[in-house]
Amino acid sequence: MCACGWRSAAQYRLDWDTIGDQPLYEADVDLTGPLADWTAHVSVVRDAAVPLPEPLAALLARMAEQLTATAAAAPLARLRAAGVLARIAARVSRQATGALRDDGMSAEAVATALGTTSTKALVLLWTAQDG
Repeated sequence: MCACGWRSAAQYRLDWDTIGDQPLYEADVDLTGPLADWTAHVSVVRDAAVPLPEPLAALLARMAEQLTATAAAAPLARLRAAGVLARIAARVSRQATGALRDDGMSAEAVATALGTTSTKALVLLWTAQDG
């Protein structure tokens, strides 16, 4: 079960002797059920995650559009921008997780809010402790 609390009761058996080494999308396997379960799971995780404030979401969308538009004309500039963003994201992430850790927020609560696993959330909190 994931941090969001969703668990599918369905199980899907696969005949690996028939499938062999080929990818499932090339095998004659009905993936309708598993894909529907995955879509439902992603929806539950997305709905449980903390929403971004609208101005921030709009800014991030514009930034992604600008970076994509810059790719063909200036790939090195795009790469440099990605590096700058990575450094900003790392610093902000350390500050935010440090505040969450100091407030005593559990890894499970962080995982649900971020739409990730408890293990990844725990690593974030531990990293903030070391930083």
